[in-house]
Amino acid sequence: MTRFSRQLPALLAQTDVVLELRDSRLPLTSINSNLEGAIRKWQASRGRFLGLTPSDPTRLIGTGNGVRVCERIIIFNKRDLVPEWGFEPFRRAMSNKFPDQNVFFASWNKSKDIRTLSNLLVSLAKRNPYAVEMNVLVVGMPNVGKSTLLNALRTIGVSGRTPKALRTSSNPGHTRVISTRLKISEDPLIYSYDSPGVMLPFLGQGPKGAERGVKLALIAGIKEGLCGVESLAEYLLYRLNILNPMFPAYLELFPPSTPPTTDLEHFLNLVSLRYGMIKRGNERDLQRAAVRFVKWWRDEGGLKSASVTSKLLISGPSVQFQRRGWGFDFEWTLDGTEVGDDMTVVQHKMEDCIDAHVKAAAEEEREGGGVSSTQEKKMSRAAKVAKRMAKKKARVAARWGS
Repeated sequence: MTRFSRQLPALLAQTDVVLELRDSRLPLTSINSNLEGAIRKWQASRGRFLGLTPSDPTRLIGTGNGVRVCERIIIFNKRDLVPEWGFEPFRRAMSNKFPDQNVFFASWNKSKDIRTLSNLLVSLAKRNPYAVEMNVLVVGMPNVGKSTLLNALRTIGVSGRTPKALRTSSNPGHTRVISTRLKISEDPLIYSYDSPGVMLPFLGQGPKGAERGVKLALIAGIKEGLCGVESLAEYLLYRLNILNPMFPAYLELFPPSTPPTTDLEHFLNLVSLRYGMIKRGNERDLQRAAVRFVKWWRDEGGLKSASVTSKLLISGPSVQFQRRGWGFDFEWTLDGTEVGDDMTVVQHKMEDCIDAHVKAAAEEEREGGGVSSTQEKKMSRAAKVAKRMAKKKARVAARWGS
């Protein structure tokens, strides 16, 4: 990751389009400040003015050889694992808060999504018919599907038999080096690089950092052993209850009369009883039950929890003062004073969540909460070494100057 971060500015200098992948379940947590800063510098170096709408013609940067594309597309992958009712209000909220960002929802197991993205890249390449080729760089956090995306784009954009060019894995950190240039379209010519996942430099301190770690472990962005499977099960139970308080998806594991619960121990007892997870001494194995619950969610429960319909959002007096949410990053309270249709209300709630996230990130950076104690020591040592070298150079210059 460190090696790729150092190479990123040079790669961006050769890049026309950046495909930044994020996880639809963590649309805010999967924002990487390291990538964000590098991409903004790349845009500025091309003369790109931030804050423009996606259709603004100045997104095409003039060069001596004609017009060059400078485009950043943020792709929220695994869209089938979040409720569909949140797509449109999320797009509106992102458009209001980040008007220069082009948002695209996709799932790599849906060929229609891959074809739509391929057509978008082709249309960008055709903006400048005099360019020989267009270069695309795929970036994002670990395990968001970068390699899978490029394999799928290559299948659509290159005629004939196209064997899988990049190896993929369900575990984070599989891609360790930048790939060789990969052709993903023949007409027009489009090439792309795959890159190692770049994790947040530090998850943070206190409860916020712990929550980030649990979220990323649940989506297999980091190894779950770093958090503990019971912590993952507890947080997952909490989130499923927020997504659908009346009929959370986990109820399908139990008999129809089973009511929802927020008590983790009681819940894991139910799971262990359901699957016969009993240890010696007739004691229920809650550890195995937690593992089974997390595995169920990753294998099938995520799809079931995403099938919540819009009828469950706001309608009716029973939802007053109820916690609701979308994915793992959006959470709000309905207090009965909301005005407007469901989609408008949800959009405003999402905008409030985005504002709170941006404000919290800025405060954390200002207070140094985004840097671990180990990183602080390394930076302190590097500063001391740089100071000593500067003094040494000054002495040498003074001696030769005299």
